Amino acid sequence: MNLLISPAFAADGAHGAVPFYLDPTFWVAAAFLVVMAVLLKAAYGRAVHLLDLRGTAIRNRLETARRIREEAQALLAEYQRKQRDAIQESQEIVARAKNEAAKLKTEAAAELAARVATAERQAIERIAAAEEQAKREVRNVAIEVAVAAASRVMEDKLAAPQANALIDRAIAELPGKFH
Repeated sequence: MNLLISPAFAADGAHGAVPFYLDPTFWVAAAFLVVMAVLLKAAYGRAVHLLDLRGTAIRNRLETARRIREEAQALLAEYQRKQRDAIQESQEIVARAKNEAAKLKTEAAAELAARVATAERQAIERIAAAEEQAKREVRNVAIEVAVAAASRVMEDKLAAPQANALIDRAIAELPGKFH
């Protein structure tokens, strides 16, 4: 069989053998293949271009998402650090307040103890002064009573020379009684 003969004409056998390039089916098939190749080439270029655009858009979105994620993580870390700092600062403030309160309590207790001691000392001094005053008053009254009694007794029973001797002796003893 001759490869150069079209199968349609070979089966027919009426006209004889026609070369393939003269057969219209060959040219329709060849034109179809050329048109398809041109269309596929154009479509392929367009499809590749659209896929490249879509890939670039996806890549840009992924990059934006990654950048936003990094910024969010940085903000989260910053806020966590600020929260830790705030907690630490509040704990320090509470500790300082407790120390200050303890210090003020100690100072107030010491001041109260000093005031109580001062008041107690002053009360003791006033009591001692009052005791001394009372002793002096009792002595004075006792002296006045003794003098009055002695005067009456002397007037009633003693003679003038004996009375003068008793008075002189009482006067001499007075400085010893005041000490």
